[in-house]
Amino acid sequence: MTRLRDIIRREPSRGLAIPEWLDRLLAVGIVSTDPQVVRRQRCVNVAAYAGAVSGLSYIVLTSLYDLYGLLPLNAHNLMLIVAGLVLPFGHRLGEHFVAITYIVAISIGQLYVIWMLGILSDLHIFFTLAGAMLFFFGIQNWKLFLGFFFYTAALLLLALNLAPVDGYLLPADGKLRDIVSSHTLMSVVTINAALIFYALVLVNRAEVDLAQQYERSEALVATVMPAPIAARLKVSEERIADRIETLSVLFADLVSFTPAAHDLPPEEIVGFLDSLVRTFDSLAEQQGVEKIKTVGDSYMAAAGFDGHGREGAIAIGRFALAMLEANARHAPLGSRKLDLRVGIHCGPATAGVIGDTRFSYDVWGDAVNVAARMESHGSPGRIQVSEAFCDLTRDAFTFEERGTITIKGIGEVKTYFLLSDGVARVERSETRG
Repeated sequence: MTRLRDIIRREPSRGLAIPEWLDRLLAVGIVSTDPQVVRRQRCVNVAAYAGAVSGLSYIVLTSLYDLYGLLPLNAHNLMLIVAGLVLPFGHRLGEHFVAITYIVAISIGQLYVIWMLGILSDLHIFFTLAGAMLFFFGIQNWKLFLGFFFYTAALLLLALNLAPVDGYLLPADGKLRDIVSSHTLMSVVTINAALIFYALVLVNRAEVDLAQQYERSEALVATVMPAPIAARLKVSEERIADRIETLSVLFADLVSFTPAAHDLPPEEIVGFLDSLVRTFDSLAEQQGVEKIKTVGDSYMAAAGFDGHGREGAIAIGRFALAMLEANARHAPLGSRKLDLRVGIHCGPATAGVIGDTRFSYDVWGDAVNVAARMESHGSPGRIQVSEAFCDLTRDAFTFEERGTITIKGIGEVKTYFLLSDGVARVERSETRG
């Protein structure tokens, strides 16, 4: 099981990586903290920079072909470069300010160059990039997208029906138009690929982030309740309340913890408890026992939720023995070595999920009450169990009969000490307590 602590401390993955300098460049001017707005504005920046690069490429192309004769065309290309470099800084003026300004400016400028070089230059193909505007506005702003989509489509129809075939700039130069047409096709393909690629990069990052959040939520649920209960919560079961006929419940408490911790710094106390509880948690997972909760220096666990009472009792017994061994090996608190006192009982119980904020899975009933008394009336360094637990697991463990003790609210109860695993016998103790 992936632990919540490990997930929280893990360095988060960002998905498909792009160079850090490029990532910073694409974030220029973005001040929003809304992840969806940021993603859309980054796509606008991609389009702006792609337009600037396209404008620069046209300036180089036309300057090499006819520097002075094509100066009117390069006025538009220079505008592309300036718009691409300056407009991203306008994101602070509104969520869609840059996108709308860029679309309007570029579309009008595109009509200008189409009239200059004519339909044969194929410059009207740039209008086919209109579908990419969905990346700028997002599906939630589909009405805004449709408005500008129809606006761009109208401009395309206008150009196809009214623009001159050869244009007004060097109209007899067919070679120029062939060169511009080829360059236009390559530019449109490149810009389209760049926008789609970066949009998919953002989708990939969102998917990775969603997967990490899902993993974290799953681990969080797993820390507060058993997996079967968590599964029932996921299917929206309104109320989880179960009756378990034979549930084995364990309580463990550190003897003399309070005086030992009295003068110690908080970091040392928390470090000690954290290390010990994490060890117990690992043992519980190994033995198939469900940790219920910790209260102060007390640890509560149970087994048998699946209806297999005897198997659950054996698991809880083995868990208790492992707890004693682990505590014996654990470092002392300050200068004092603390003993663990454990109590176990099995019997009927009610289990369920309660609460709204910080809800929890808990158990109630005789199994819980008697197990708590077994612990509180037990002996340091030993596991005191009830007669019911002894009878249920008699062939799995070695017990020492303690005798009859008086427990407030319950009366006289016959109890035993759980000694070891694997040899089935009950030893009689000469000492009664």
